Amino acid sequence: MDKRILLLTDFSRTALNAARYALDLYKDRQCTFYFLNTYHEDSYSIEGYSYLHSGQRSFDVQKPHTEEQFKKLVQILRLHDPNPIHEYYTIAANNTLVRGVNDVISKNDIDIVIMGAKGVTSSRTVIFGMNTIDVMENITACPVLAIPEDVRLLAPKEIVFPTDFRIPFKRRELKYLINITQLHHSTIRVLYVKETAQLNKEQLQHKALLTALFKDIEHSFHEVESASVHEGINAFIDSRDSDIVAFIHQKKTFFSRLLSKPLVQELGYQSRVPVLVLKHRV
Repeated sequence: MDKRILLLTDFSRTALNAARYALDLYKDRQCTFYFLNTYHEDSYSIEGYSYLHSGQRSFDVQKPHTEEQFKKLVQILRLHDPNPIHEYYTIAANNTLVRGVNDVISKNDIDIVIMGAKGVTSSRTVIFGMNTIDVMENITACPVLAIPEDVRLLAPKEIVFPTDFRIPFKRRELKYLINITQLHHSTIRVLYVKETAQLNKEQLQHKALLTALFKDIEHSFHEVESASVHEGINAFIDSRDSDIVAFIHQKKTFFSRLLSKPLVQELGYQSRVPVLVLKHRV
């Protein structure tokens, strides 16, 4: 069965890099790629950001020469990836970004959303724009993969999966992580940023469940001590030169209690590697 992947574009170099990353990530899978550009004519601008009169952020102020830009984008990508098992479709939507994304997901049964993230990968203070954060936090129907602008795909050999083991895992939450791992023969490093000296009984049960869910893939468990979760995660990634960080985004967890901002924002603003946001299923 083919993958149905939604790629968000504003026709920037950052968006083009994310598209190339996605094509390479799924080069051995039959895929249908949907390229979405959202715009909203009834908007205004503040310091380079576009807003609707409702106060919601828009992806573009007005409809550009979208058809010509899409045509050029597809030509560039076909030169990069003349892959007979990849199909491309383009969509221009007069909508807010989050609403436009949700609409395409529901109409096309999208498996995953992939988008670029503005930043400087030579620095730990990478800035993921608010559009990226909005999508990572508010798209709940499928996972979101955010690609920092200067990241180039080398087959991901190591994926860091931070967890506090406080909530039981579900196979459907992890299937996209497992899929990417199997596709590239990657190893998952399960990372626990220590909150207490020892895991309690419930946490140990959840850890055992995760072991069972990961039984068919290479994985290992690691612990670090750090003043904050995101610092511990980033230090671990740096020390091992890991390729992706993936986590389940939940509203009320150890992460959000410990941090002033949700982990998705902390990692989003300070990640030099792609961030895969998996969705919590009750």
